[in-house]
Amino acid sequence: MMGLLLGGVLTAMASDVAAGEQPQDTFQTTPTQFRTTYESLRLPQGEKMGLLGGTFLFDTYDWLAVGGGAYGALAGQRGGFITIGAAAELHKRFGEHAEINTGLFVGAGGGRGGYTLQGGGLMLRYHAGAQWHVDGMGALGGGVSWVDFPDGAIHSFQPYISYSFPFQALILPGWVSLDKDETETSRNMPMVEQEFAVVYRRYTIPAGVRTDTGQQQHNSIGLVGVEWDRYLNRNLYMRVESEGAMQGQSNGYMQILLGAGYRQALTDGSWLKLSVAAGPAGGGGVATGGGLLVDAQLAFQQKLSDHLFAQAGLGYALSPGASFRALSYSAGLGYHFFSPKMGAGIVERDSLSGFEARHFRIRLVNQRYLKDAPNWRSHHANLNVDLLGFQMDYFLNDYVYLTGHGIGAYRGMGGGYMTGLVGAGLHLPVPGTPLFAEVDALVGAAGGGGLDVGGGAVWQGDAGIGWQLSPAYSLLASYGVMRSVRGNFRARVASLSLGYSFSLPFR
Repeated sequence: MMGLLLGGVLTAMASDVAAGEQPQDTFQTTPTQFRTTYESLRLPQGEKMGLLGGTFLFDTYDWLAVGGGAYGALAGQRGGFITIGAAAELHKRFGEHAEINTGLFVGAGGGRGGYTLQGGGLMLRYHAGAQWHVDGMGALGGGVSWVDFPDGAIHSFQPYISYSFPFQALILPGWVSLDKDETETSRNMPMVEQEFAVVYRRYTIPAGVRTDTGQQQHNSIGLVGVEWDRYLNRNLYMRVESEGAMQGQSNGYMQILLGAGYRQALTDGSWLKLSVAAGPAGGGGVATGGGLLVDAQLAFQQKLSDHLFAQAGLGYALSPGASFRALSYSAGLGYHFFSPKMGAGIVERDSLSGFEARHFRIRLVNQRYLKDAPNWRSHHANLNVDLLGFQMDYFLNDYVYLTGHGIGAYRGMGGGYMTGLVGAGLHLPVPGTPLFAEVDALVGAAGGGGLDVGGGAVWQGDAGIGWQLSPAYSLLASYGVMRSVRGNFRARVASLSLGYSFSLPFR
């Protein structure tokens, strides 16, 4: 099964090279699905942990899909147990409704149990199942899964249930350009409204809240993260958000929430937004019980330009059945855009005239932290830490990009460590060769796994050399340093990543 990811990449690279020889007049939409799963894992001493999963899968062929996802504890006693990683799946449709599938998730992370439970943090999840597609409503399914932490204590076989929401994505391979002049077809094309924001959130915690060990919880936690809103109509939207602690005494705390909201216009360019979200959260000693966090927010949003906006919010978060609850204050800066709403099939280049092709790159990243201080970890200080995750780059032009990554430990007895960083970089092609050089700098939150990151605030700088394998695919090797702002964590960072460059039409 682990060959699925490599096989899919290699065959896609071959077709990408052929397609890159001349500009495309047409583009094929990509069948995509967002799948949620729920299962109950058996842990040592008869303990059970309810695990919620969310995965984006993109069809590379009609029988193979690849993507990425995350899993988090939602019931039991392991709030804060979260992993992220890559996924691959084989599937076969029978008629209009029935489907069978089998796949693999390779992830990193853990939490709330230390290295004795999840070892280095490597998670392997194998599944075999089926689902039934209902027109216009998605697909309901189920099956069996095997979840294994090879150097930890989790080895569990269980049934699961699933819900999949299928849609078509228009992903243009490589970096393409589109005509700026609108045509009648592009002018009348249906569009989807979306927003993406970088957010700082501060939890103010009342005196009665206790940690998961019964101690008094520190009175505040500062978090940094991202939000993505996708509008269903002019007012209703779906939301996905992820944040991690960078201030206070709860490094390692993380939350991944899924929810919905309503937007009400106040004036031309200002709105009120009310949202409710829920999902897995915990770590850093925060008492979230089994892991479920419920969050309600009221935010004011102000348009700054055609695309940029600022927002400020007030909210309340709590873990049902557990001690944690807090008032939240947030501020964010975001980007507002429209993308084409596509059905399955071929899209003519002319129908996208008037849209701007924005250039992105997503990277599957493997990193190694090399010890650079004697007390950088609270245990296993002589072991390096290996990490796996994803990095997304948005190119402002051919040379400057904004970037962000989320990665977790999978080897080195650092299970439970995760980090999320944002920053900027410089991309410098070497003329006449497929080589390029890059430097970047990032800041953000990290914690868990016994790495001494203080309150959770960290920064990282890297420089590297890359090879453009094809118009879409690239390899990048880099080396840098990572430091915590207030803790003893110091590491040299060696990275190797496989990148996929693509364009998305925005307006």
